[in-house]
Amino acid sequence: MMDILQTQIAANTIQTWLIASVAAVVIIVAIGVTRCLVGRHLRKIAEQRRLSSWVISHAVVRRTKWLFVLFLGLFGGSLVVKIPDATREIFNTAVIVVLLIQVGLWLSVALQVAVEQYRQRQLEKDPASVTTLNVLNFIGKISLWVVILLLVLDNLGVNITALVAGLGVGGIAIALAVQTILSDLFASLSIVLDKPFVVGDFLIVGDLLGSVEHVGLKTTRLRSLSGEQLVFSNSDLLNSRIRNYGRMFERRVSFDLGVTYQTSREKLLIIPEIIREAVEKQEQTRFDRSHFKEYGDSALIYESVYFVLGSDYNQYMDIQQAINLHIHERFEREGIEFAYPTRSVFVKHLQ
Repeated sequence: MMDILQTQIAANTIQTWLIASVAAVVIIVAIGVTRCLVGRHLRKIAEQRRLSSWVISHAVVRRTKWLFVLFLGLFGGSLVVKIPDATREIFNTAVIVVLLIQVGLWLSVALQVAVEQYRQRQLEKDPASVTTLNVLNFIGKISLWVVILLLVLDNLGVNITALVAGLGVGGIAIALAVQTILSDLFASLSIVLDKPFVVGDFLIVGDLLGSVEHVGLKTTRLRSLSGEQLVFSNSDLLNSRIRNYGRMFERRVSFDLGVTYQTSREKLLIIPEIIREAVEKQEQTRFDRSHFKEYGDSALIYESVYFVLGSDYNQYMDIQQAINLHIHERFEREGIEFAYPTRSVFVKHLQ
């Protein structure tokens, strides 16, 4: 029996080949069992806590391919036997290539799960960002696999310096050709990440206004008050001065009213109190001030300021209407007349 085990096959005894085979099987089984146990444990934790880190870890473990485990086992077993240097170099290169592909799979699934987790959190807040996040995921995966491919080619002995230089020159040419599209794309990413506005916000851009309906890769679309859709390129939109009423927490309101010059001083003194009373009678308001501002051409002008504790425009108009009606009622009761443009003509008779 010992003589048979000592028989030489390809510069190694049968005993050595058996030891190498057992070592390979042990490594494969050990890694496989560990993969299953760790994956099952991580799945339970991920289901209970639903934290991104645990979900990503579980996905990465599940993404471990049996081909990768097989190559690790063969590599461990190959360390026991003697093989020609050329063969070992080829085998080592194959193991490195498989390892690089496996690392690419791990990073790819980690990126995908991370983006999906973020997408689910953002879905209720900003549905339009989902499209952009999917594109980011795609761009990230393409970039990742380009790097993996270059590393694989480098390990296979391919000179990638010229290839990288060619890709760089080609990338510059493509970027110059589609610079407008890229400008809008990066502007879209800026909108998604910086969030100067989200879907549902009411914007004023120059002399155009509307509520945000969609934030795309190239354009952002608003629905105007009159019903038509307004389309802006993302780069032009970010280069504009934007007034975002969706971020308004309260509205400052300033209004003027005028009374006639014939109004008595006693009545003039009570007008600020009437305006204060009209404002404070309304809910969701905060009175600031009311003053006799100036002598107008045909009226004594009062300036008043108050705050509406909300951003809804209809609420503001309802409050302003109620204030105006209350002031009108009090002026009528006090005998105070609103001013309107008038002109007095004095005629002098010459004798």
